Amino acid sequence: VKMSCSGISAIYFLDQKGKIIISRDYRGECTSSITDKFQRKVLELDERLIKPVFTERDITYVWIKVNNIYMVSVAKGNPNVAMVLTFLYKLRDVFVSYFKALEDESLRDNFVITYELLDEMMDHGYPQISEVKVLQEYIKTEANKMSKGSGMGRDKKKGNDMSNNLAVPTAASNVVSWRTDGIKHQKNEIFLDVVEKLNILVSNKGNVLRSEILATVKMRSALSGMPELKLGLNDKALFEMTGKQTRSKLIELEDIKFHQCVRLNKFESERLITFIPPDGEFDLMTYRVDTHVKPLIWVEAIVENHTKSKIEFVVKARTQFKQKSIANNVEIIVPVPIDVDSPVFKANVGTVKYVADKSCMVWCIKQFPGRKEFLMRAQFGFPTIEDEQRDAYKKVPIQIKFEIPYFTVSGIQVRYLKIVEKSGYQ
Repeated sequence: VKMSCSGISAIYFLDQKGKIIISRDYRGECTSSITDKFQRKVLELDERLIKPVFTERDITYVWIKVNNIYMVSVAKGNPNVAMVLTFLYKLRDVFVSYFKALEDESLRDNFVITYELLDEMMDHGYPQISEVKVLQEYIKTEANKMSKGSGMGRDKKKGNDMSNNLAVPTAASNVVSWRTDGIKHQKNEIFLDVVEKLNILVSNKGNVLRSEILATVKMRSALSGMPELKLGLNDKALFEMTGKQTRSKLIELEDIKFHQCVRLNKFESERLITFIPPDGEFDLMTYRVDTHVKPLIWVEAIVENHTKSKIEFVVKARTQFKQKSIANNVEIIVPVPIDVDSPVFKANVGTVKYVADKSCMVWCIKQFPGRKEFLMRAQFGFPTIEDEQRDAYKKVPIQIKFEIPYFTVSGIQVRYLKIVEKSGYQ
């Protein structure tokens, strides 16, 4: 079976009624009436039930919604859907960097610069330059930026520099398109953060039903020249490939996605993460770890006194991590019956509030040290008329949100970060 992947035929920006605000046709394969089908398919139905990709008569629609606009790409045949979605989100980020916010009004007020960006970022339906810093070097048209007050305000900082002597930066035609030549910093430094997000579902008996770790390696580069970096992690596959032995814990990374600066052929053949970083902040990689993790904060909610006129809760929260670590900005969200009123709270730490529109109470604890237990009591009244849906809250799980700095659940370690630059700076 022979399969060919086609590029994007056109991109449309639609308002909430489905009318075209602005569009760019790259191949002349589709008429503007093609958006009528999108309108019938998505706007006239519940958009939450419609998938972001669908096909009608050999035309593939890929779309995302940003604030009050729809970004819709159409393609004939068999496009690379992952590429198209990635490009749409990258396009959104570029527009936000130019306009401050991507909305109906900001597009209408920036037609010229929008067309310039659409032309530079894509050629004949295939993505080209997508790095904001590179685009800003030669697309200097003055942008109307969204202001926090009312509507649009013209940004005077940019200047309208469209002279004939404007040279295209080497990054636009260079292999390293994400970094320009001649970058200089007075102090050469680089920062690396590993941010892990733990998704865990626990039964009321304490059994872990599902757990996964989603992580991002974030970097901020302030390095001069064209440095080559090499990152070493306690990656299980690397040690198995090289036959090295270690006493340290090894991590099995799955669903790894890299920034375009990482040399994929080097990673696939030698499992080495080598790259020339963009200047400034960027996400180097994301990964997932499937592992059994016990709850870091265990919460029990007990109904003590339930009558026709009132209900009382006792909520216990206990941290199950080391004493030297501290959980910050803890939110414990406990569901309550939908028709309660007259809330009264008593907690030995933090603050508690009742959120009526979400039928829950939220216990906020600014700092929750390891190996500690806190207690909170809550009392609610019931109206005289009983609601049939009153007991539905029992099926809604308790949610816990928190941050623990300097603590990775997976146990990932940065073994080294080597920097090589031809000028040899420290």
